[in-house]
Amino acid sequence: MGMNGVLRPGHAQIRVLDLEEGIHHYGKVLGLLETGRDKQGRVYFKAWDERDHNSVVLRQADRAGLDHFAFKVANKATLEKLDSDLRAYGVPTERIPAGEMLETGERVRFQIPSGHIFELYAEKKDVGNGMPYVNPEAWVPAAEHGIAPIRMDHCLLYGPDIEKVQKLLEEVLGFYVTEHVVLEDGKTDLAIFLSTSIKAHDIAFVRHPEPGKLHHISFLLDSWEKVLRAADLMSMARVSIDIGPTRHGITRGETIYAFDPSGNRFETFAGGYQTYPDCQPIKWTIDQVGPAIFYHDRKLNEAFLSVVT
Repeated sequence: MGMNGVLRPGHAQIRVLDLEEGIHHYGKVLGLLETGRDKQGRVYFKAWDERDHNSVVLRQADRAGLDHFAFKVANKATLEKLDSDLRAYGVPTERIPAGEMLETGERVRFQIPSGHIFELYAEKKDVGNGMPYVNPEAWVPAAEHGIAPIRMDHCLLYGPDIEKVQKLLEEVLGFYVTEHVVLEDGKTDLAIFLSTSIKAHDIAFVRHPEPGKLHHISFLLDSWEKVLRAADLMSMARVSIDIGPTRHGITRGETIYAFDPSGNRFETFAGGYQTYPDCQPIKWTIDQVGPAIFYHDRKLNEAFLSVVT
């Protein structure tokens, strides 16, 4: 069970400018498995080793970005409790009926202080990963195509009032801070990294004047060699790469940042450390933000700082 019943990131609904281009990118290049299409025109995907029906949902729109980011919770009772806790905290919630998204149960929707829409849900159909639950093989060769991430892992969001976001996620949803970047005053955070598990982060935020912005959605690979392979495949497919392959100081993960055809940034990520709620958060000072983000280059590039959707 998650620290407060929130288990993990569940799905991201992403806006794309051209649906067919998005389907090709996420399905053929990134290598996610398409699991369905609904009457609204949305297209559903999952990574090959995920068991639930979907983790990425594409919707065609006139601007790119993130509609919402959702977390799976332990069960219906947890969903009810967290809905009540959110409302008691002063956060209005909306109930989205089961079936509004394919194979997904009732969701609790709410807006956080950074302007992003979050959702919680307890039920999603288990479609498996191509292997049985009794005596499985190590992996399924036929299911692994393209870059082939293991799972949708986390996201980085840009917006204001991240200290209020932190307070909400800690006090109501049971997240805890693993790392943070402090501005020149030594008190105000530029960035915060939070976990609801033992991962180095399940979600992160950077202070930004515009609300509700997406910096990237991250997909987990199982080794540095797979990150290098991803770089080769991106080059073959003429994917626009932002930076990498390289390594983070924060989280110690290996990474490539690139853009889908609509300009949404995505990350292919490996490594990182395990942590627990009793671990003291790691602090980075603003003068060391270069190696904190890109440990090898030890400096940031302009696109990484400024391009969001």
